[in-house]
Amino acid sequence: MKQLILGTAGHIDHGKTSLIKAMTGIDTDRLKEEKLRGITIELGFASIKLPSGQHIGIVDVPGHEKFVKNMVAGATGIDIVALIVAADEGVMPQTREHMEICTLLGIKHGIVVLTKIDLVDEEWMELVTEDVREFVQGSFLEDSPVVHVSSTTGQGIKDLVNTLDELSADVPERPRSSLFRLPVDRVFTMKGFGTVITGTIMSGKISVGDMIMVYPNLITSKVRGLQVHGESVNEAESGMRTAINFQGLERASVNRGDVLALPDTLKQSYMLDISVHYLKSNTKALKNRTQLRFHIGTRENMGTLVLLDREELHPGETIEAQIRLDSTMTCVKDDRFVLRSYSPVKTIGGGQILNPVPKKHRLFDKDVTDGLKSLVESNNDEIISYHVDQAGNTGVSFSDLKIMANLPEKQLQSVLSSLLSSRTLIQVNKEKRIFIHLKTLDRLSKATIDFLTKYHKSNPLKTGMPKEELKSKFRPSTGTKLFNLLLNQMIKNKEVITEEDTVRLEGYKIALQVDQEDIRKKIMDVYLKSDLKPPYFKALCSELDVDVSAAGDVLLLLVKKGDIIKAKDDLYFHTSAIDNLKKRLVEFINKNGEVTTPQLKEITGVSRKYTIPLIEYFDSQKITLRIGDVRKLRV
Repeated sequence: MKQLILGTAGHIDHGKTSLIKAMTGIDTDRLKEEKLRGITIELGFASIKLPSGQHIGIVDVPGHEKFVKNMVAGATGIDIVALIVAADEGVMPQTREHMEICTLLGIKHGIVVLTKIDLVDEEWMELVTEDVREFVQGSFLEDSPVVHVSSTTGQGIKDLVNTLDELSADVPERPRSSLFRLPVDRVFTMKGFGTVITGTIMSGKISVGDMIMVYPNLITSKVRGLQVHGESVNEAESGMRTAINFQGLERASVNRGDVLALPDTLKQSYMLDISVHYLKSNTKALKNRTQLRFHIGTRENMGTLVLLDREELHPGETIEAQIRLDSTMTCVKDDRFVLRSYSPVKTIGGGQILNPVPKKHRLFDKDVTDGLKSLVESNNDEIISYHVDQAGNTGVSFSDLKIMANLPEKQLQSVLSSLLSSRTLIQVNKEKRIFIHLKTLDRLSKATIDFLTKYHKSNPLKTGMPKEELKSKFRPSTGTKLFNLLLNQMIKNKEVITEEDTVRLEGYKIALQVDQEDIRKKIMDVYLKSDLKPPYFKALCSELDVDVSAAGDVLLLLVKKGDIIKAKDDLYFHTSAIDNLKKRLVEFINKNGEVTTPQLKEITGVSRKYTIPLIEYFDSQKITLRIGDVRKLRV
C-alpha cells in the first residue's frame, strides 16, 4: 500500500488543529504554551486509517505568521495538502502565503476544506465558496474538491474522510530511490529509550540495526527501534512518518533541520546551483547578492542569492542562479526549497536544486548559464555527461552522481553503462568507481603533446621527457591512475612512445647539429682509442676543450643508444671495449671456475681505479656474482 502524508495549510485560527482532532481524535497541540494561547506553534502529528484501508500520516502546521518557518518544515515531504479556510473569515494573508509555499514546494494534490460552517448562514457560505474557488483558480488546487465541515458539530467530517480516501487513490507512489534520507523535525528523550528522532522519510528505506549518519555533524549511530503510526516495525520506507530510537546517541547532538542518511552517502556544500522562481506577488525587483532565508527540508539557513547573468530579478521571473550559504547543507538534485526575505520576513520565492555540490561560478559567463539551463531541460544521459565534463581531471564518483542526478542505483548504472559503451565517459578508477569525460582525456592529450613538443625543442639531445616531470606539469587532481590511463591511450593512438622512465612523441628523432655531431665524433674517437683506460669525463671535456653541459647531453645520447657504457659517475667506456672484456672474462671463469680482482687486473692490464668499477659493472649486469673475495658466473 502507498505511503502518504497529509499536511494542513491555512491562516491562524481557521481550525486546522480542531479539524484533525475531529477526524482522528488526536489533539496535535502538545505544548503547554499552545494550550494556554490557543494557537499552534510547533508541528503536530497524527494519523488516520481511511475506509479503503489506506493509512496516512498527518502533519499539522502553525498558521501564525511568526511561525511560517515551522510551517515550511512541516510542508516538506507531504503528498496531499488540506487548505483550510474558515467560512466566517474567508481567504486571509497566511492562506495566501501558505498556498504560495505549497506551490513552491511542488505539491500537486490537495483538497480545500471550509471550516466553521456552523457559524455562517447559507448565503454567506455560497459567497465564501465562490471566493475560495476564485482564489485557487490557476493553481494546483483549481480542480480540487471543496468540502464544508464543522469540527464542533461533526457536520461534513465523514464526507471529508471519504473525499480524502478517493483523492488518495489518485496520488501516485513516490519515485523509487536507493538513497535513504530523513529530515529531522523533532528530537526528544524518552525514559527507558533514550534519544528519539522523528520525521518523514523523503526517500529510500531504513531497518532496525542499520548504521545511520547525522548530517551535518557526521555522527553515526545504530537504529535500535522504529515506529510508524505508533506501531513498532522492523523497516520503514519513503513517505512514512517515522520515529527512530538510536543507540547511545546524545540528544544534544541532533537538531531539527539535520538530515539522517546512510554513512557517507551525502555530501555537504556551502553552495547550491538552483532554479529559482521569484513570486509575481512581490512588489519590487530582487537585487543581486541579496541576503535571504533559505528553507529546505526542515532546516532554515541564511544565504546570499547570486544572480549569474543579471543584476536584478523581477517579479514572476524564473532563472538559474547560485545560492551561497552561511553553513553547509546536504541536498539532492530536484529537492524543493523556499526563499524568504531577511527582514521583514516574507515568502518571496523558491524552486528546486539543480546541482547540490557545484563549483563557484563566474558571473556573466554564458557557458555557465547555458550549462545550468541544460540541467533543467536535458535527459539523464546529458545531465550525467554534463556533470562529469564539468568535474575535469578530478572526475566524479558513482556515489556523487547519485545525488547529482537523483536516480535510483540501477537506473544510474544503466545510464553509465550506455555512456561508457559510447566512450562518452571513461572509468578511471574501478575500485572507487570514478569517471571522467572523453573531452577531459582529449584536453589532457593535447596538453601532453604541447608539453612534449616544447621539451623536445628545449632538449634536442634527450630521447624523452621523464615521466614524473611530465606528470608534474598537470594539476594535482590528475592522479597516477588518470596519468597512466592517459599515456596508455596515447600509446594506443600512436601519439607517444614510452621507454623506461621517459616519454617522447611518436616519430621524434634526435637530430644533432653540426657542432654536436663534431663533439660526438670526438667523444667516440677518444673512448674507442682509450679502450679500458679512458679519461674521466670532465678531464675528457677539458682535453677536447668543449663545454661540459653540451658534451654531457651528447654523452647521455650515446649512452641511451648503447654506443657508450657508463660504469660509474664520470667513468665511461666504449661498448666494444666492454664487449671484448666480457668475452675474455667469461672464458676465464669457465676455465677456472672463478675470478679474483687481482686476476681481473691481470686480464685487463689496467690499474685498480679501472678494475674495480669494471667488475662492479659486470656484477650490476648480472654477469658475475660476488661470493666473498671471488666472482663466479651467474647461472
